[in-house]
Amino acid sequence: MPTITTTDGTTIYYKDWGNGQPIVFSHGWPLTADDWDGQMLFFGRLGYRVIAMTGEGTGVSTQTWDGNEMDT
Repeated sequence: MPTITTTDGTTIYYKDWGNGQPIVFSHGWPLTADDWDGQMLFFGRLGYRVIAMTGEGTGVSTQTWDGNEMDT
């Protein structure tokens, strides 16, 4: 399972499929990277690199007390 660990120790899960020009999918609470699968498959088949992450506190990423917004 691919993850990134931030400087404060938070682990963020992500999906990174394909090659080519990237498209990044960003969800709102309480969704996860899995909610973009349909769109990622569509654009991936068109030759794009597609990337989606699961934000803090949802799914498989670290659950933190605060900082669960896009700026953090």
